[in-house]
Amino acid sequence: MNENANDSGNPVLTFEGKKYLINELSDDIKESIKGLQIAEKQLKMHEDTLKLLSISRTSLVNQLREKLKKLE
Repeated sequence: MNENANDSGNPVLTFEGKKYLINELSDDIKESIKGLQIAEKQLKMHEDTLKLLSISRTSLVNQLREKLKKLE
């Protein structure tokens, strides 16, 4: 799903290779588009959170490794 504007300023939805003028779509379809946009933003946010957690875990493992080396 991709949105952009055409020359007349009417936003265009490109979906599965077809283009649709958003202002000409029904309110129900517009709500579905908004729902998809929200879902995509949430997925991106959670993907970023997972990346941060992974980095933090790696750092904690490295810290633990160093601390345990001092016991040897």
